[in-house]
Amino acid sequence: MKKIKNIGLFILIGMILSCESDFLEPVPESAISSAGYFQDDDEIETGVIAMYDAIQGVNSTSLDDNRGVQIEYYVTEMRSDNTRTKSQEGEAAQFEEYSISTANGLVANYYRSFYNVIYRANLVLDNLDNASSAKASEFEGEAKFVRAYAYFNLVRLYGDIPLVDQVIGPLDDETAFTRVASSNIYELIVSDLEFAATNLSDGNKFRASKSAAEALLAKVHLTLGNYSEAQVLCENVMDRGFDLEPNFNDVFYSEGNGEIIFAIAYNPGIESDSQDFSAEWMNGVGRTAGVNYVTDEAVAAFEAFGGDRSQYSYRIDPSQTTQTQVTKYLPNGEDGGADGKTFSTDATLSGNDWIVLRYADVLLMHVEAIMAGGQETSATAAISSFQKVKERAGITDPVTSITKTDLLNERRVELAFENHRLFDLIRFGVAQETLSTFSATNGYSFTATDLLLPIPQSEINLSKGLMSQNPGY
Repeated sequence: MKKIKNIGLFILIGMILSCESDFLEPVPESAISSAGYFQDDDEIETGVIAMYDAIQGVNSTSLDDNRGVQIEYYVTEMRSDNTRTKSQEGEAAQFEEYSISTANGLVANYYRSFYNVIYRANLVLDNLDNASSAKASEFEGEAKFVRAYAYFNLVRLYGDIPLVDQVIGPLDDETAFTRVASSNIYELIVSDLEFAATNLSDGNKFRASKSAAEALLAKVHLTLGNYSEAQVLCENVMDRGFDLEPNFNDVFYSEGNGEIIFAIAYNPGIESDSQDFSAEWMNGVGRTAGVNYVTDEAVAAFEAFGGDRSQYSYRIDPSQTTQTQVTKYLPNGEDGGADGKTFSTDATLSGNDWIVLRYADVLLMHVEAIMAGGQETSATAAISSFQKVKERAGITDPVTSITKTDLLNERRVELAFENHRLFDLIRFGVAQETLSTFSATNGYSFTATDLLLPIPQSEINLSKGLMSQNPGY
């Protein structure tokens, strides 16, 4: 598998780009650290790679480090009806119980991490004048894809947020802390992804590509209710040679396979290049293991709709049989032995890549685009895309029509534990009803305002009155 990381290069780029402990608390050193660098294509390339490094995050026990996608499951999947903690422990339990504190360290870390991604993308964009004519558009396309990806995650999680579209100085509080309307954030996202789709080619699954930009833009348009635009983009990607892996399990352990459109690359065994979320989902294996366990509701969905996917997606915890673990990302593909926690390698230094976009998602987005916000479709093209995903799971019963509920159920079992469920519920307009029922059943305290995370209190404190908090917090 082709990786994009280079340790020696990141010693250098870390010195140049070493970012403040909080992106929105800039200090003078960070404002001048890149001066004199990024003078040619090779140097700009280090900045491009640094963007992906920021998404990847730091494999660390400290929330002072930017963790990136390694903690994304907390703020997404564990706020849906798919996963929970093992025993309501610590800050993690706030997500499943819908009792999130404005001082929650994971919420603040994710916010800071993805603004660091944006900072690094802006740094590349601010230095494009030094790129050659042969590389400038490619660098710009990659930086705009990464910036759009980061903003799309942030705006869906936090709502109105600061729009920082260039490198700012250490005293520019107005830009750093002024929340702008989500519609303005989406305008930038769409513009960035359109540029990326026009100026990038395919071929690298671990960096931005034309198909990754179009697939992500399709999801953005679905979120905005622009169904015809989303359908065209999905069909563009569908014509490019991607295909479903015959064996569902191979999607996650044959890395870089033909179904992957965009993934975040990791390598095992080295802390600076590995991840620990695979271990965290295993009982007694990770540093704070016992999070992202499967809910009874998700198990019931798999039993009803999962087909062959169920055996590869979750299992009963061998050492605690009342608990059910996620197994899509078993550390380094190992099964953990008879007790479920005996790995031959250090599970907290796992090398499993994190999949952001894959072909099955595009096929199901295609159905959603054709359905166009309606309750049902019997369109031949939609049925074809829908049935391909189900047939790969061994479910071959012919389909003559697809309801919104059918599609949501299919997305749930196909993409379970890949951090899509919460966004799907919101996009389909059923989040409040579904999560209210789930909350009542489990004794949680969900209200409509829980669909957004709080703005980290640390950012509000730093803003000197410029930032307001989301309702309900």
